Amino acid sequence: MRIKTYTPKPEDIQREWFVVDAKDQTLGRLATQIAQILRGKHKPIFSPHMDVGDFVIVLNCDKIHVTGNKLDDKMYYRHSGYPGGLRSLTLRQQLDKFPDRVIQAAVRGMLPKNKLGRKMIKRLKIYAGDTHPHQAQKPKVLEL
Repeated sequence: MRIKTYTPKPEDIQREWFVVDAKDQTLGRLATQIAQILRGKHKPIFSPHMDVGDFVIVLNCDKIHVTGNKLDDKMYYRHSGYPGGLRSLTLRQQLDKFPDRVIQAAVRGMLPKNKLGRKMIKRLKIYAGDTHPHQAQKPKVLEL
């Protein structure tokens, strides 16, 4: 008997929209669940070499929770490309200035480091407030 491996075709992929409220959620635990939805691991047609994931909208990203001393100890680095151009911010400073980048960086680190991961991260929409411009897509509320 011969068993064939199922590979999803592009026409088999149905993309859904989910909305997540990040208020009082722990950063790492929230990021892992978002990354799984972006990859499509919650679907029966999941295939590691294809992008079958869904869209995720994150609200209230400025009200996330972290444990321990991470607010002052965790650092975010960026480089301008010029000599001496390394800049660093603590998690507390990053949440004050760019709260969306905190969740973006956490989720990006959990996705594949290739073309597939770069394609998946584009389906993540992050907003600091509790409103979003994606009402037309009729997103489903995701309880985490």
